[in-house]
Amino acid sequence: MKQHLHVLLRKCALSCLALTTFTQASFSQIGIFNEVEAGVSFGPSNFLGDLGGNRGRGMGFLKDNNIAQTKFIIGGHITAMPASFLGLRLAVNYGTLAGDDKIIKGSGGLEEARKFRNSDFRSRLFEAFLAAEVFPTVFFEEDPEDLYKKIRPYGVLGVGVFNYNPMGSDPLTGDWVNLKDLSTEGQGFAEYPDRKPYKLTQLNIPMGLGVKYFMNDNVSIAFEVIHRKTFTDYIDDVSTTYIDPNLFDQYFGAGSEKAQLARRMANKTDQGSSTSAGFGPGDKRGTPTNNDAYYSAGFKLGFRLGNRGNGDNYKRIKCPVMRY
Repeated sequence: MKQHLHVLLRKCALSCLALTTFTQASFSQIGIFNEVEAGVSFGPSNFLGDLGGNRGRGMGFLKDNNIAQTKFIIGGHITAMPASFLGLRLAVNYGTLAGDDKIIKGSGGLEEARKFRNSDFRSRLFEAFLAAEVFPTVFFEEDPEDLYKKIRPYGVLGVGVFNYNPMGSDPLTGDWVNLKDLSTEGQGFAEYPDRKPYKLTQLNIPMGLGVKYFMNDNVSIAFEVIHRKTFTDYIDDVSTTYIDPNLFDQYFGAGSEKAQLARRMANKTDQGSSTSAGFGPGDKRGTPTNNDAYYSAGFKLGFRLGNRGNGDNYKRIKCPVMRY
């Protein structure tokens, strides 16, 4: 585990170094940015989708947040400041997302169907995004140039891309297997023309709030919460209804190892139970009207690069200041 973490940190450092070199060279040439910050971030992340959840109807967002499935995300960033009230951040992050129906605490309500579904997933996550940071309180500061021990709240909004690969635990062996190629909901089957194979690289919209504390003119620390809106319902490989399991034999070969694996992963309910026949073709497996999402909450450490003055390398863009 330690060796794996060291590798991730090394990759993150190299990425930041490359971004820093490119950013400084580019911004020095166009000469419009007041300052450039580079840094790292670390904190918990959580998945919001079909799997897992809490009592009652699955509603998405924080209502179905599962603390037990909290993972971690680390990253690096380069932020250019064309003005004191505005930052343009380029960030890369690596983490994990997960969900599990077993953790649902049933109370005899609508959540029992999700608990009986008995599905789980985990996926590594790699994302990159470009976002604007807006610091509204700058307009009320007497001297925006003075950063020493200053606190600034800010908002974040941008656009990004992320890559994932959902895996589920095999109920027979306990091994984690890739789910996309198994077409668990008939993706790519002629019988379901509206269910296309989903792509493992998707767009997202990061949005959030944070507060930044400047320890001095060159070092800052921030705490922020960023939610990612996505345009897919298949981060956890669950979206719509169960299909006829015989189709797996038809498309993957009757009795083949892949067909048998697809059967097990597509429907993990106990169909041999004496109290329930389990879910069958056409029964609800997920909620296609709600796309998946995820969020992170963590600390961001930043270091200012270059020269803060109005020299040849930087041409400051003044922001309006409200004075009394």
